[in-house]
Amino acid sequence: MTPSPRILVVAGEASGDTHAAELVAALQALRPDLTFFGMGGARLAARGVELIHDAREVSVMGITEVLPRIPRILRIMKDLAQAAEERRPDCAILVDIPDFNLRLAKKLKALGIPVAYYVSPMIWAWRRGRVRTIQRLVDRMLCILPFEEDFYREAGVPARYVGSPVLEQMPKSASAREFRQRLGLAQDAPTLALLPGSRMSEIRRILPTLVGAAKQLASERPGLQVVVPVAPTIAKEEITSRFEGSGVTPVLVDGRAPEVVGASDAAVVASGTAVLEAGLMERPLVVVYRVSLVTYLVGRLMLKVAFVSLINLLAGRRVVPELLQGDMTPENIASEVRRVWLPGEPRDAMVQGLAEVRGRLGEVGAAHRAAETVLELLPPRAVT
Repeated sequence: MTPSPRILVVAGEASGDTHAAELVAALQALRPDLTFFGMGGARLAARGVELIHDAREVSVMGITEVLPRIPRILRIMKDLAQAAEERRPDCAILVDIPDFNLRLAKKLKALGIPVAYYVSPMIWAWRRGRVRTIQRLVDRMLCILPFEEDFYREAGVPARYVGSPVLEQMPKSASAREFRQRLGLAQDAPTLALLPGSRMSEIRRILPTLVGAAKQLASERPGLQVVVPVAPTIAKEEITSRFEGSGVTPVLVDGRAPEVVGASDAAVVASGTAVLEAGLMERPLVVVYRVSLVTYLVGRLMLKVAFVSLINLLAGRRVVPELLQGDMTPENIASEVRRVWLPGEPRDAMVQGLAEVRGRLGEVGAAHRAAETVLELLPPRAVT
């Protein structure tokens, strides 16, 4: 009897766990005989994936933040490679976290394990030389941004634009009042959404400044409702403690970030996947980010694109403001929010730009198309 095909799945942080879980669900629907093991979070575990390590163990960003964690990260990588050597999966699905996953891919290829990469590294933005490494190590690149497929194919990487998995995670369009009702919020209160990120390093560097901006805006808007969706990787006390003494009491929501944005009059969002999710809700937003000075200086030297947010990159122009590093001040954030808070030309132009970006991403079904591509790497199902 032929054993069930095994797949190694490796995902990091909240968004990667979500995308990976949807892909695993699509694969299970197409091939119920598959089994999975690897690294991820609660969503992969809920799909029945045997987790050797939790994704939170490698969820750090920035040079100075990563350095103290390197020995632990290398240990995790060694464990996963050892598990692959012992269990000999029929293929591996590596999701995002390129600094970790490309090193792991090298070990997997040495074992003869085919590699599918989901949520491709943004090497078109920086470190373009990595494409040679990817061409050598990756058997299928599953792209989630429309312009990536041509970029990779021109470099000799078998690539497919499967669509954006973010699209299927979006709630149906509704009014801000309807979203507020669903979340148990005051329906008629002016509402500001703050999305400070899903890593502790982001909470420390970004949230205090967001609180400062919220304090300014609350003084101008009586009854302002400040809502913060909390990622499963963050303890709620880490959020509430940073509001102490500000005079602002946030409403915390477990996850549901797109709905929180949908409930808002405007949002302030830390750069990353959350920006695209927020943009697809078609509410005005301000993009912010801050890393350590060393990380920023190195990144600035290597960055090859005009914008950092996916919304502006997909639009090919500045649809939403980006306040980075020293520009990310409470005053600047509050000023940008004021500009688009009420109906008028600036708000209308931004919402129109966000609608255009949504149109460029195509149709839902990314996980199913990605699953079809992964199956090309597996042995055919045994005939019974």
